[in-house]
Amino acid sequence: MKLMKLSLRNILLGSAFLVAVQSCKQGDKKASQADKLLAGTTTFVADESFSPIVDEEVYVFKAMYPDANPIIKYKPEALVLNTLLNDSVRVAILARNLDTAEVGLFKRRTLPPVISKFAIDAVALIVNQASNDTTITVSEIVKMLNGQSKTDKSIVFDNPNSSLVRYLKQISGNKDFKQKNIYALKSNKEVIKYVSTHTDAIGITGFSWLNDPDDDYADAVNKVKIVGVRDEKSKIAPNEYFKPSQTTLVQKTYPLSRSLYIIDCTGKKGLGAGFAGFLASERGQRIILRSGLLPDSIPSREINITH
Repeated sequence: MKLMKLSLRNILLGSAFLVAVQSCKQGDKKASQADKLLAGTTTFVADESFSPIVDEEVYVFKAMYPDANPIIKYKPEALVLNTLLNDSVRVAILARNLDTAEVGLFKRRTLPPVISKFAIDAVALIVNQASNDTTITVSEIVKMLNGQSKTDKSIVFDNPNSSLVRYLKQISGNKDFKQKNIYALKSNKEVIKYVSTHTDAIGITGFSWLNDPDDDYADAVNKVKIVGVRDEKSKIAPNEYFKPSQTTLVQKTYPLSRSLYIIDCTGKKGLGAGFAGFLASERGQRIILRSGLLPDSIPSREINITH
C-alpha cells in the first residue's frame, strides 16, 4: 500500500512538473513573439481622419521591414482617446497632444508616454464648383458655427466624435452645434460627396482627403473647390486670403491647421517606437511631403551636378 501511495504521489508530481515545463515553453514562445523595434505584431489605434496618410506609411514600413506587423484600428478621435486611456491599446495616432491630466494618468501607471509630432494637416473649406463662394474669413466661419450668420448655406463635416469637430468647437468656443443648417455626416468622403452634389453646401474636411483621392470618390473631388481663408487677427497677413498648401502651412499664413502625433505608452522600445522612428525618418517624412501635408521636418533635397 505504501508503495502504491508513493507511486501515485510521484505520478502527480511528475504531471505537475510536465505542466510547469509546458507553461514555461509557452511563455518562452510568447516572449519570442513579443514585438521589437522592427519586428513582431502590435495593435495601434488611429484617428480615422488620417487613414490615407497612415495607410501609406504602414504600407512602406511593412515593405521595408517584412517582420514588422503593425495592425491599425481606425476610430473617431474621441474613441481613439478612450481606447488609449482605458489601456486597451497603447499606441495611438491623434491630431492633438495629451493634456497634463492624461500624461499624469500614464505616469501613474509607470507608462510615461513618448509623444512625437510627425506632420501638420490643414482644415479645408470646400464648396461646389458651381458655387460663387471663393473666400471666407475666420470670423465668418466662427459666426456660422455659432448660428450668428444669416447664411442659407448648409455646413457639413464628418462625424460628431471626430478630431475635426473638436477643432471646430475649439476655434468657435461652441460646445455643441445645434443649428438646423449644421450637419454631421459619417466621414470625410461623405462630406466631399455631399458638397459635390449640393451647390448650397460648405464642407469642412481634412486637406489630406483632397490630395490623390481613391477611385471611389475621386470624381467628387473634381466637382468641388477649396475656399480661400483670411484671418483678420493674423500678424503676418491680416488682409490676404490663403488656400491650404505646404507653402502656406510652412509660412503659417493659412490659419486653419492641426498637428499629427504618434503617442507610445508601451513603456518599451517595441514596434510603437519603431514606427514612430520611421515616421520621423527621411523616408517617412518624404511620404508625408508627397501626400500634400507638411512634414514635421522638411527632407533634404539631393542635387546631382554633372559636368
